[in-house]
Amino acid sequence: MESQIVIKWIPKEHLTTILPLAFVLNDKKVSMEVLENRLSSMIPMGYKCIGAYQNEKLVGICGVWELNKLYAGKHLEPDNVIIDPEYQGKRIGELMMSYLTDYAKRFDCETLEINCYVKNTRGKKFWERQGYEALGFHMIKKLKA
Repeated sequence: MESQIVIKWIPKEHLTTILPLAFVLNDKKVSMEVLENRLSSMIPMGYKCIGAYQNEKLVGICGVWELNKLYAGKHLEPDNVIIDPEYQGKRIGELMMSYLTDYAKRFDCETLEINCYVKNTRGKKFWERQGYEALGFHMIKKLKA
């Protein structure tokens, strides 16, 4: 399977192809319309995304923010990471993170930083296997119901 998977940057004009997987990532609780509106706002802010493709089918996504923070320095933040449920457990996530880590090194980053939902125990284990360590809490305050 792994030899059939290709990891590459998704061109800006094709970023809407990530929306079906983003819909699954959000437990189908955020409408496609809202996701599309949010994505269109994120792109001018520098949002990029790599995709994992089997043949021409998009089977995994990893959004990428290029950031610089006082505590972390210049870094990449993988965001909205999901593998199509039919393709999970096939090391595609590892391939995407290897691709992104190599890119971060070429980009001269000091770190990579992720956020993982508290209830996502499987995701937490994945990130720990990739060498990530918990630094603190990522918290949110909702302003709209």
